Amino acid sequence: MRIDSHQHFWHYHPVKGSWITDDMRVIRRDFMPADLEPVLQAHGMDGCVAVQADQSEHENWFLLHLAKTNPWIKGVVGWLDLKADNLEDRLVECSEHERFKGVRHVLQAEPDGFMTDPRFIKGVALVGAKGLTYDILTTESQLEEAVGFVKALPDMPLVIDHISKPNIAASSFKHWAKYMKQMSAFDHVHVKLSGMITEANWETWKPADLKPYVDFCLEHFGPERLMYGSDWPVCLLAGAYAQVASALKEILSHLSVEEQAAIYGHTASQFYKLKE
Repeated sequence: MRIDSHQHFWHYHPVKGSWITDDMRVIRRDFMPADLEPVLQAHGMDGCVAVQADQSEHENWFLLHLAKTNPWIKGVVGWLDLKADNLEDRLVECSEHERFKGVRHVLQAEPDGFMTDPRFIKGVALVGAKGLTYDILTTESQLEEAVGFVKALPDMPLVIDHISKPNIAASSFKHWAKYMKQMSAFDHVHVKLSGMITEANWETWKPADLKPYVDFCLEHFGPERLMYGSDWPVCLLAGAYAQVASALKEILSHLSVEEQAAIYGHTASQFYKLKE
């Protein structure tokens, strides 16, 4: 299967969507499966993984309902309070749904020390014990702490969203590369080639701006640990879905058919245990 490993759906609400600031007004509206399905089809994608955009348990049921009524939504990455006393009960309930594949917490909004809090790590480990995955959403400034996080979870299937958000617009590379290289030493850590154009200059970015970061991930993680993700509809801040897809296609054009197949679906299918 060809899989878009990272996208979102939402009914826009000004309170719940307060993270969508004035300069992001283009995504201040509803984005639902009917909007995405023809786009995926146009780019030869067989399905996608819907990732939480709201930190509430209501988000889980919203996304699972969409997956139930749209079979091409192959998996859901939801949200749970990973420090909650009743976490195991909540995980059991979510795990009853075949398409619930993993959990994400918006770590980029948390203070230093949050992700290495023993209680948080215990919660993430419990996610893994239930056969589920965890998406790491961090910025490049949090990577040093994130290395400690992954060290504490050696048996946990982990994936770094948006290549950990280096400041591509400012050509920030050295700090990001230092800690991403350390991350690559852990075989259980994967990376989504997603969310890059919104870290570049929204108005002037070009594929060449993304290439050093993608090449670095290819060198250190290999195609077998990389996944394509559009980050639709957030990507619309800087470009259409077609621009995201075209940029990555250009950058990866030198790879073999097998290597491209890994990035465009096999890695995500294996990681999230997706079914056709």
